[in-house]
Amino acid sequence: MKIITFAAIKGGVGKTTLTFNFGEWLSRQNKNVLLIDSDHQCSLTQTYDIYRNNGTLADVFDRRSTTQPEIIRIHKNLSLLPASLNLDVINNDLQTRTNKELLMYLWFSDHYKTMFSHFDYVLIDCHPDFSTITQNMIAISDFIFSPIEPSEYGFIAKTNLELRMDQFRKDIQNVQTRESLITAKLLFIGNRIKHNTNSSREFSDAILKDKRTIALVPDRELFNRSTLTHTPLAAFESDTSLSESNRKLLSEVDQIFHTFIASTE
Repeated sequence: MKIITFAAIKGGVGKTTLTFNFGEWLSRQNKNVLLIDSDHQCSLTQTYDIYRNNGTLADVFDRRSTTQPEIIRIHKNLSLLPASLNLDVINNDLQTRTNKELLMYLWFSDHYKTMFSHFDYVLIDCHPDFSTITQNMIAISDFIFSPIEPSEYGFIAKTNLELRMDQFRKDIQNVQTRESLITAKLLFIGNRIKHNTNSSREFSDAILKDKRTIALVPDRELFNRSTLTHTPLAAFESDTSLSESNRKLLSEVDQIFHTFIASTE
């Protein structure tokens, strides 16, 4: 199993769109995939028209809860652990808890054999922050994929995430060995890259200098269509009305997602 968290400090960088489409693509590669939505905005959950207050990720953290989180099967090879609108309130309540950053780690370990061992990939969508809930998701992860957009604020967000990750690794240690319990490898994705602007070209050149950058994802309307219509890009392959440029995009995205996999080997 590989656990990948899509995380960023800055909002609106395309985390949910990438999580949704990568997860759907993996499922079509005959991989058994679990999506976990840890964002209280519930965008990934609602992409699948799921609206619920019980049996969500919030039940992992809420000591008052009388229900257990429920993994929902979406279709063959794809399941979802949904988010709750209450996650932001619960995040505030966690601040006095012992081991508050490791609650998901402990719960995941306790339920691994019964709930998770059959999954090949776990993809986690986070709220754009470095809150306690987000830290819990990072603590169970093997990799962090962080989308960065072509802007000055994008680079600032990249630096902020790097600094917070460095401090997080130092803070969460095994008290006996003094080794960090946070082992996730941080990788970057240049996202929403326009092909015809100087700013995107300059951004691409700059971000590719960081060897942790694994891919550049183009800015195309078909991505917006996929989330607006709740239809993954992979499903458009059967659309006979699709333009030639969009067919080329699907081929490019296929290569990009293969690169995502290769970066975790």
